Amino acid sequence: MKSKTATLLVWVLSIGVTPVTVGNESFEALSTVFGEHCVKCHKGRRAKGNIDLSEIDSTAALRAKPKIIEKIISVLHDREMPPVDKSELSDATRAAMVAALRANLEKALESYPFEPTPIRRMNRFQYNNAVVDLLELDRDIFAMNERLLRRRENYFRPETRKMPDRVRVSSRPLAKDIDNQRPEGFRGVSAFPQDKRAEHGFDNRADHLTLSPLLMESFLQLSQTIVESPDLNAKECRSWNRYFAEPGEDFVLRKRIDHLLRRAFRRPADPETRDRFLKFAEVEIAAGASHESTMRTVVGAILGMPDFLYIYESPSAESSRNGGGEKEVAGRERIDDFELASRLSLFFWSSIPDDTLLDLAAAGKLSDPDTLSAQIDRMLDDRRSGRFCENFAPQWLQLERLVTAIPDRKKYPYFYYHGYRSSLHMMSEPLLLFETVYIEDRSIVELLDPKFSYRSKMLEANYRGNGKAPTEVQVQTFHRVKVDDPRQGGVITNLAVLTMTSTPTRTQPITRGAWLNGVIFNDPPEPPPADVPPLPEGDHEKIAKMTIRERLADHRKREDCAGCHNKIDPFGFALENYGPTGVWRDKYENGRDIEPDGVLFNQHEFQSAVEFKSLLLKEKDRFVRGFCAHLLSYALGRELGPADSPALDGMTEKAMAGKDQMRAVLKSVAMSEPFLRKNMRAGKGFERDSKPEKK
Repeated sequence: MKSKTATLLVWVLSIGVTPVTVGNESFEALSTVFGEHCVKCHKGRRAKGNIDLSEIDSTAALRAKPKIIEKIISVLHDREMPPVDKSELSDATRAAMVAALRANLEKALESYPFEPTPIRRMNRFQYNNAVVDLLELDRDIFAMNERLLRRRENYFRPETRKMPDRVRVSSRPLAKDIDNQRPEGFRGVSAFPQDKRAEHGFDNRADHLTLSPLLMESFLQLSQTIVESPDLNAKECRSWNRYFAEPGEDFVLRKRIDHLLRRAFRRPADPETRDRFLKFAEVEIAAGASHESTMRTVVGAILGMPDFLYIYESPSAESSRNGGGEKEVAGRERIDDFELASRLSLFFWSSIPDDTLLDLAAAGKLSDPDTLSAQIDRMLDDRRSGRFCENFAPQWLQLERLVTAIPDRKKYPYFYYHGYRSSLHMMSEPLLLFETVYIEDRSIVELLDPKFSYRSKMLEANYRGNGKAPTEVQVQTFHRVKVDDPRQGGVITNLAVLTMTSTPTRTQPITRGAWLNGVIFNDPPEPPPADVPPLPEGDHEKIAKMTIRERLADHRKREDCAGCHNKIDPFGFALENYGPTGVWRDKYENGRDIEPDGVLFNQHEFQSAVEFKSLLLKEKDRFVRGFCAHLLSYALGRELGPADSPALDGMTEKAMAGKDQMRAVLKSVAMSEPFLRKNMRAGKGFERDSKPEKK
């Protein structure tokens, strides 16, 4: 009550109008400030940022635009608006505006629909894992270049809560590390093309996972090659006796097909579909076909069906928990228990649900909060959760960019050895950090500033700026080491990120700043105008004497560029002491001093990279919320919208109150309203009104 009273008093004293509430009085006060400070630039067809505040003439009009409310809150909170060369708001007025806007946003979002998730197909990673789990295979069915980190020993044991001090790993995209004794993938099986990551998202985004006729044909061929592969045998397939061997009395043909269909379709198959498969199998066997050949045909057909390939949620599904007594709000319907099982397994295992989840869903018990919490704990302890680390972490950090990083050989000879690049070793460091935070259930803030890391001898040599170390190509050995140097450690100041955000010859402060905004704070900048010129390269003698900050000055002068640069540049310049391969430097090659100073969020001055990292930790709530937003988007396979904001606020509050361990954060995501609800409206060109048609 005291804080609310203080806010009311601040509003009255600073603006001199009716106290802030969530009613019309609030809008009158906001309208006054908009008119005095904002509407001049945000009006009409040429409104800055495409935000026309002149259209908002009532409380109802304001609450009808929650995305704009969120944007206004953000720019006010970070002091991006009004611009520094315009009339400034007092701290009291700014705080009161943010309070009033948040109150209106809260009311606006009470019944605001969640973003629709279109029907989509499985991506490559999910498809491989689904087949592996369905048939209980011991290895992948095709080569998975998506795995940037390969575990060369069985160290991923989340149930132990302890990472070993030494691990052996490799990186397939950067070296030919195929084991000659056990090639990747099944013989005769070739995958469809690798799915591309969304520009500011993940490769499981529904709006990216369409299915063209050509790709559908590839899926059908793939399903046939899997069941025809000689590697699908009793030695490689742990479910061989359950599905392919001559059935005994304990597992008759009907049971085989029922179990297969329920696992593959993530829910019981409709009787018509099941009877078709059963009749086909019975006719084949009666005609003299073996159980093995018959079941190979059945499995091949199942793997090619839309019910297996597509991830969809039914518009007619009702919550098994509320028994129909809870009034559903359009765009915020509860998912049923089978849909919940699929969401959980796709989130944590990148695969299909197991029998435990499906049995609980069939009994209507999975969505019970206590049961759900216990199942999340079980799933996070399961070694299949290693797929979450394999899939989420490299995409979140955008580490695929390191694959194409090629520093200049003459300037950085230590980066190369025996025809390979040191990035082979760099790739693993941030990924092993992520796995450690996951397995040992550490605070997610340690992703920014841990007191340890995993490094190979080659990687240690690269931090020193030389490559004089024993070289490992196919398999690298990493040891857990203490990180005492505040300039090192974490997902920001590691060699991988610093190298991939540079050109072959120089650093890229804008690229680094954009990476920090998008990855660490989930606030990616807008694309630059199409007519922005490249950095000047004409007068080489003059340019050679300049700092990178001086060379970028022209970009900052453009009014349409300045806004984004004010957000990006402080982050990028703060990391200028790290050269194009991430090695620390105090001066440029021309002898000029590095200029890392800046202002963070238009509020906090810093003079060095160490001060910058320290300020990031003080503003850790921004990182926590951004990280939760990345997790939620990944878990749902869609872009986030305004309706997700209250859940993100709740996750952030829990984490800031002490529940910031990785598993607590993951559980908050999986038990949030956006995760437990759906929007069945048609959206983004996909029809959501019916399940996929059977072929």
